[in-house]
Amino acid sequence: KRLFFVEAKKPSVAVKDEIMPAYQIRRYAWSAKLPISILTDFEEFAIYDCNKKPNATDKPSVGRIKYLTFREYLKEFDFLWDTFSKGSVLRGSFDKFIAADKNKKGTTTVDKEFLTSLDEWRKQLALNIALRNEAHTEEELNFVVQQSLDRLIFLRIAEDRGVEEYGRLKTFVTSPKGGSPEGACYQNLFTYFKEADSKYNSGLFDFKKDSISHKTLVDNKTIKGIINELYYPISPYEFSVLSVEILGSAYEQFLGKQIKLTPGHRAVIEEKPEVRKAGGVYYTPQYIVEYIVENTVGKLAPMPPSPKGEKGITPAEVAKLKIVDPACGSGSFLLGAYQYLLNWHVEFFMPEFEKLTAIAQNSKDYTEKERNEAIKERNKLPLTPTGNLTTALKKQILLNNIYGVDIDTQAVEVTKLSLLLKCMEGETGSSINAEMRFGERVLPTLDSNIKSGNSLIDMDFYNGQIDFEPALEKKVKPFSWEQGFAAVFKQGGFDVVIGNPPYVKIQTMKEISKDSVNYYKFKYKSAEYGNYDLYVAFVEKGFSLLGKKGLLGFILPNKFFNTDYGRGLRGFINDEKALDKIVDFGSNQVFENATTYCCLLFLNTIEKNTFNYLKVNPDVLSAEHNFINLSKSEYSNDVWNFQGENENKILLKLNVQSVKLIDLPCEISRGSSTGNDSVFIVQENRDGTYTTAAGNIINLEKQVLRKPIFATNYTRYNLRKDTNEYLIFPYRLDNKASIIDELELKNLYPLAYSYLKSQKLKLEERAQYQQWYSYSAPRSLLLHSKADILIPLLADKGLFTELPFNKAQYTLMAGGGFSISIINENIDKHFLLGLLNSNLLFWVLKNISNVFRGGWITCTKQYFSQLPIKQIDFTNKSEKSLHDEIVQLVETMLQLQQQKQSSHLPNELQLLEQRIVYTDAAINKKVYALYGLTEDEVKLVEGV
Repeated sequence: KRLFFVEAKKPSVAVKDEIMPAYQIRRYAWSAKLPISILTDFEEFAIYDCNKKPNATDKPSVGRIKYLTFREYLKEFDFLWDTFSKGSVLRGSFDKFIAADKNKKGTTTVDKEFLTSLDEWRKQLALNIALRNEAHTEEELNFVVQQSLDRLIFLRIAEDRGVEEYGRLKTFVTSPKGGSPEGACYQNLFTYFKEADSKYNSGLFDFKKDSISHKTLVDNKTIKGIINELYYPISPYEFSVLSVEILGSAYEQFLGKQIKLTPGHRAVIEEKPEVRKAGGVYYTPQYIVEYIVENTVGKLAPMPPSPKGEKGITPAEVAKLKIVDPACGSGSFLLGAYQYLLNWHVEFFMPEFEKLTAIAQNSKDYTEKERNEAIKERNKLPLTPTGNLTTALKKQILLNNIYGVDIDTQAVEVTKLSLLLKCMEGETGSSINAEMRFGERVLPTLDSNIKSGNSLIDMDFYNGQIDFEPALEKKVKPFSWEQGFAAVFKQGGFDVVIGNPPYVKIQTMKEISKDSVNYYKFKYKSAEYGNYDLYVAFVEKGFSLLGKKGLLGFILPNKFFNTDYGRGLRGFINDEKALDKIVDFGSNQVFENATTYCCLLFLNTIEKNTFNYLKVNPDVLSAEHNFINLSKSEYSNDVWNFQGENENKILLKLNVQSVKLIDLPCEISRGSSTGNDSVFIVQENRDGTYTTAAGNIINLEKQVLRKPIFATNYTRYNLRKDTNEYLIFPYRLDNKASIIDELELKNLYPLAYSYLKSQKLKLEERAQYQQWYSYSAPRSLLLHSKADILIPLLADKGLFTELPFNKAQYTLMAGGGFSISIINENIDKHFLLGLLNSNLLFWVLKNISNVFRGGWITCTKQYFSQLPIKQIDFTNKSEKSLHDEIVQLVETMLQLQQQKQSSHLPNELQLLEQRIVYTDAAINKKVYALYGLTEDEVKLVEGV
């Protein structure tokens, strides 16, 4: 593993004062994403923080965090040895030094900066090509821009790696004296591109497939400007050390945007709709890729050498492994799998290579004949004299093992580019020329391995279709796996399916293609319930691609564990008995700049009775962990809760003596939505008038107004003091809630009617409503008017409260959460409120609900309705006594909260707060006793 660079200069170089040496070391390290590197001429020793983007005009002191001369070496010897010696580095000294360096202001990582460059180059090309080529369609424009950039970047990387002559790309756009005809520079490049096609055979330069690029006019200034920015000193990138993984990270974000044409044929760059709705592109961190690859590919092909007594897998067997990413994007997972297989082959052949090399170099113990024989045998190994894999074997592994599909044709091209660059790593000009002398082209064509299409929609999409709209077909892009990879399915299917499937809500998909959504509903069991996310169908499809002993490893949201829409996927996994392992990151974040709660899901086609579960912070994923082994028989399509044995015992103890909240019985309902609160909600003024959201002063009848309740209006045991906010309520509550007839509304409340009428056009813009002046979603208005308890949508502890006796004044809004109306007359609402706000029942809720960052959880009906409510045996003196004590304590708590609201003196508030804390603890103690928890069980619940 590469940790830092050391650049050694000749003694005549002034390390402290010269600009270029400092720029060069920072440029190398920044491009390789190495945080620290060293510049020395042995007389001087400088350590540079290389997180910040280098600039050719930077002073040599920029980024320098330590500078020594040879006179200080003895004094600083302990620091140098303890930080940078090999043994110390292996013991973690360098990592500690990095962690201690706080000089990180203004840093820009190379992948983010390269993305900025890609975006800028795309913009320049798109604007110019759209301007000069009016016949180009939007699709052709995107294609030409992408292909042009890919070709330039590939050849520029080849130059820095020594495979191509440095600066050759520049020579094709260098104008002769007197200048070049407009467009000649871009056209000159095609001479180089055609040479590259005959040399690399990669498909990237195949002009039989690309018949549009060479017909495209690009201004000389535009193409020359882009190419000049790829070279030192303008370019901050050192392409010889810029890893393919870093390029992939930038490209993944780059693919989230597309070029669109205006009616005037001007190019604009826009985020793709599905990316915009999803909140951005989720690029998988490298450590996640490596973990998934090791736990899928690594299970089928463990890294050599095999443990003693075990027969390891052979290269011939490894060659049969088929690995696919059904949503490959820029190819990060396929790169990870390919790198693993490259490493595997090196590890397999290296012991024999080293043994034969030792013989060949040992003239003391071996004869010349034996040494020559060793060299002859070593040359038969698929390793170069330096111990790297041969080009032929790298190509063979790529073609034998790696497959991918993506609906985005540009993503497919980027995946191919990334894999080809990975294949070319370690190659030199001489190794390339040697290949060509044998009539071999350097790189393989990946068209048969990486394909564009919709992984979820097969050719049966056409069933019953006679007249198919071409635009729809392009959008849907049906793909047949059996036809696309016939040889793989002839062998029984893929051995490994890995990836990061798209997180696209079905509501977004409906906007893009309703036909696709209808197909998913028909085709996938996982898509049967609610407003599902597209990743659930990818899991089902991915599993169906596996052969008899196949493994699937995905990173995806963990919401499917307990959401209603996850029922279909949970049922599918349960029916297939496929669950192998779950690594749950809980509320910890994996993706940069995105709040998504994720897990790693591993499925296996070999049925087992148990599976492994781990809840862990992703930062320590690489450490050793003890997984919980759980029985599959306890998991169905119902909510998945993962607890240890002790937690399960407590939950079982609670359930056997309780009834679910929903079965008390009670009625539970979500608050109402007006569809436009800025119209319906007004502020009361001191003079009895009202101010609208627009700032207008109006008069309204008091009888048509109610107090809206949002989650901000209440907290634990406490409905906050009334605000001056009022809700226009055009409903009648008799035996049922009904909208007041328009004529009656006009007669009874002319002021309110007049105001609403003035807002009619605005109200008619809402997505749904019964009457133009009714609410969009008037949910259970009558029920809320007689509700007992309020429940917020999110909580970090029990935040439930009672609705006061003058409840007819209030209306619960959608943002206010839910209300509970107790139907069973034997249930005291204060007893129920005490249970719901207790630490014990909140602990249960945390175990069955979604947990977000900061310990906040979802309090929706599907979760809190399942809470275990103790059934009191009133003939049992102990139970009755605990029941009555809880009721009394809750009533005390409610009084204390009211007193706190009306108190203003600091000493009074302090005393009240102390009594509230004491009363809360007393309620918790009584609840634990009521449910019969032991001291150890209480400690577990309290997290002690």
